[in-house]
Amino acid sequence: MPQLSQQILHLFRQPEAREQLTHILHGIEKESLRATAQASLAQTPHPRALGSTLTHPSITTDYSEALLEFITPVYERADQALEHLRQLHCYTYRHIGDEMLWVNSMPCRLEGESNIPIAYYGTSNVGRMKYVYREGLANRYNKAMQTIAGIHYNFSLPEGFWRLLQQHRGEQGSLQTYQSRGYFRLIRNFRRYSWLLIYLFGASPALSRSFLEARPNDLESLDADTLYRPWATSLRMSDLGYQSNAQSSLKVCFNGLETYTATLREAISTPYAPYQKIGLKDNEGHYRQLNTNLLQIENEYYSSIRPKRVTQSGEKPVCALTARGVEYIEVRCLDLNPFSALGISVEQCHFLDAFLLFCALADSPLIDDEECIELDRNYSRVINEGRRPGLTLSRQGQPIEVKAWALRVIEQVAGAAGLLDEANNTRAFSASLMAEKAKVEDPSLTPSAQVLAHLQNRSQSFIEFGIESALEHRASFSQCHLDEAQRAELERMAEQSLEEQRVIEEQDSIDFDTYLEHYFAQT
Repeated sequence: MPQLSQQILHLFRQPEAREQLTHILHGIEKESLRATAQASLAQTPHPRALGSTLTHPSITTDYSEALLEFITPVYERADQALEHLRQLHCYTYRHIGDEMLWVNSMPCRLEGESNIPIAYYGTSNVGRMKYVYREGLANRYNKAMQTIAGIHYNFSLPEGFWRLLQQHRGEQGSLQTYQSRGYFRLIRNFRRYSWLLIYLFGASPALSRSFLEARPNDLESLDADTLYRPWATSLRMSDLGYQSNAQSSLKVCFNGLETYTATLREAISTPYAPYQKIGLKDNEGHYRQLNTNLLQIENEYYSSIRPKRVTQSGEKPVCALTARGVEYIEVRCLDLNPFSALGISVEQCHFLDAFLLFCALADSPLIDDEECIELDRNYSRVINEGRRPGLTLSRQGQPIEVKAWALRVIEQVAGAAGLLDEANNTRAFSASLMAEKAKVEDPSLTPSAQVLAHLQNRSQSFIEFGIESALEHRASFSQCHLDEAQRAELERMAEQSLEEQRVIEEQDSIDFDTYLEHYFAQT
C-alpha cells in the first residue's frame, strides 16, 4: 500500500507549501426529502418562498419535486460550509409548514409511482431539459430511485498546491494538464480505498418495504414494513439504489482525463436497445427521455466520485473538462447521517479532508482491467456486508481482513492529517482519525450499526425511527437563530431567483427540439 514519502512530508512542512493547505476549498450539497407529519412523501410544489429551483444558487431540488437540495458556496474551512448549511435549514423550516425534512438516505413512506412527482423547473428550454432528463430517469429505472438522498462533498486543492507539487516532482507541461493528472491520481486512490468511507459513514442498512413495492429482493424482514441486510452499511449505494445494470459496460477506472471524457462522450452517443424501446417521445409528441442512448447526459453516470469543472451557461460538463481541465472533485458516496442534524458533522469533514489529501499525495499507479474488477468487488462487499465479522477483501489478488486493512489505511492517512493540523494550527484532523479508528475497532459504533440497534432495541420500524429523528431535528432548526441580515439576504436571493427564471423564459428564442439539437452538437 502506498504511503506518503518523507520528501512529500518535508515539502509540505515548509512555510510556502504549508500555507497552501490552508486554502483548500470545501462545498457541501445535501439532499433531503420533504415529508408529511405521517412520513408520506410531500405532494406540495416547491415553496415559492424558497425561490426558483432553476436559478437559486443555494436551494433547489434534485430528481423529485419533494427532494430538496441545499448547496453551500465554497469555503476554506469546512465548519464555515456547515454553518451556511445550517442557515439554509433554519430558513427552509420557516417556509415548509408542518412538513419535515426526512433524515435518512432511503426514503420515507412511498405510495406508488404516481405519487412521486418529478421536479419541475419552469417553461424555459433549460428548465424543460432538466425535467425531461428526470422523466428519462423515471422511465429507465423507476421513480422510487428519485427519492434517495445523500451528501456530496466538493473538495478543491489550490493551484499553488499543484504548482509546488509539479516543481517538486520535476514534471513538465502546463499547470492545467498537471492539475488534471493530479486529480485523477487522487481519484484512482479514492477508488482503491473508498470502501473505508462506506464502512465508516454508511448509514442505510434498512429501508421501508414501500420503496421496493413488489420488486423482488433478497433482504430480510425486521418487521412488517422494514427490510434490511444484517451486516450492510449502505443500501443506498447497493444495486437497490443508485446502480445501473445498463452502465455495467462502462469501464471508467479514471486513468486520465482523455479516456474519461472519451468514455462519457461515447456513452452519450451510443444507442441502447432497451432505451430505444422506451422511445424518444410518446404518441402525443411529449419527450420520454432526452435521447435513447446509454446515457442521456454525463450526470446519469452513477459514480462514487466525479472530476468536475464549473460550466458556463449551456455548456456540457464533458466539454468544460476537455477545454479547461479538472477544477475540483465531488465525493458522492456519503449517506445522510440520521443522528446528525445536518446529515454530516465537522469531524467527518476533517476526516474526509485528510483522506482526500492522502489520496492526492500518495503514489497512484494506473488501474488495469483486473484491478478495476477487484475494486468494484471490494466496494460491493463492504456495501452489503461491511460489518460482517472476519470479512475479507482482495488486495492485489490476496485476501485481507477489512479490519486489518482499514487500520493500515488510517495509519497512512495520519501523515496527511498531521500536515493539515500543522497548517491550520489545530489537532482536529488527527482527532477525527482517532474517532474513525474507534469504529474500525468496534463496528457497533458505525452509523449503520447504530441505526439497526436503534430499530431493534426500541422495536421501531424504519418509518417510526425516521419520524422520531426528523421531528427532533425539526424542533432544533425551528428554534435556531437566524439573524435579520441572514433572513433578509435569503429572502432577496429567493426573489431574485424567481425574476431570473422569468427573464430566462422570456428570452427563449428557439423551440425545444432545436435547443436539444444545439446542446448535443457540442459533443
